Amino acid sequence: MTLEIVSLAERPDLAPLLTNADFDGAWPAFMTKDMMAPVYYWVADDLYPDLVFAAIDPAEPGRAVARGYAVPVHWPEPELPDTGWERMIQRATLDRHTGNPPTMASALEICIRPDRRGDGVSALMLAAMRAAVAKRGFDTLVAPVRPSGKHTQPDLPTGEYAAQLRADGLPVDPWLRVHVRAGGRIEKVAPRSMTITGTLADWRTWTGLPFDTSRPVHVPGALVPVLVDVAHDYAVYVEPNVWVRHRL
Repeated sequence: MTLEIVSLAERPDLAPLLTNADFDGAWPAFMTKDMMAPVYYWVADDLYPDLVFAAIDPAEPGRAVARGYAVPVHWPEPELPDTGWERMIQRATLDRHTGNPPTMASALEICIRPDRRGDGVSALMLAAMRAAVAKRGFDTLVAPVRPSGKHTQPDLPTGEYAAQLRADGLPVDPWLRVHVRAGGRIEKVAPRSMTITGTLADWRTWTGLPFDTSRPVHVPGALVPVLVDVAHDYAVYVEPNVWVRHRL
C-alpha cells in the first residue's frame, strides 16, 4: 500500500478533504455533538497545521484516506487527567491565551475513511503523528484512546476491558494494540474523557431510538450506556477513554 501522509503545514490545500462527505458515517452521529470539539476543530487548521494530517492514496486523487489531529499542551503534571480528551483541548486553549509553552503533544483523533478500514492505515497515521511530534522537539505524545472494540461490551468496566490481553501479550482491543505495538504504554483510564448531553428529542434524532424510559440505554457505537432521565428531558453520555503514553 502506497500512501502519502502529509501535514497541512506542507499541503494546506488538502484541508477541505478532511471534512468532506467521504468521512460521513466515520463516527456515530452523537459523537459529533461534544461541546468542546468546536473549540479545537474550528481553529486547528490555522493554529496547528503541522499537527493536522491527511493520508492520500495516489490512486484516488482528490480524496483523503485518513485524517489525524493532535495538539500541543503544557502538562507538567506526572499524572494524566481523568477528563481526558476534553481536558487536552481546554488546556491547549488556555495555554495559547496565557503563553504557557507546550511540554508535549496529545493526539485527539485518527480517523480512517470507513471503506479503507482494516488496511493497516491506522498504524501508518500513528507513526506519522509520532514523527511530527518528535520533529517539534517534544519527547512525549499522549493519546486518550477510544478503544475500537469497547462498544461491543458496553457494560464491562473500561479498565477491565483494556486489561484484556491476547496470548501474545498484546491488548485484545485492536486500536490499543496498534498503540502498544508502536511503543505506547497504557497508563490509566480517563473515565470522563468526553461528555455529550442533549434533550430526549436530540438523542432520538442522533440514534433513532425511542428514549422513552428513565434507565441506562445501550446505543450503537457507544462505549458505555447513555443515562436517560425522562422526567427532566435529557440524556447524558460520559465516554471513558484509555490513556496511552508514547515516549519519542
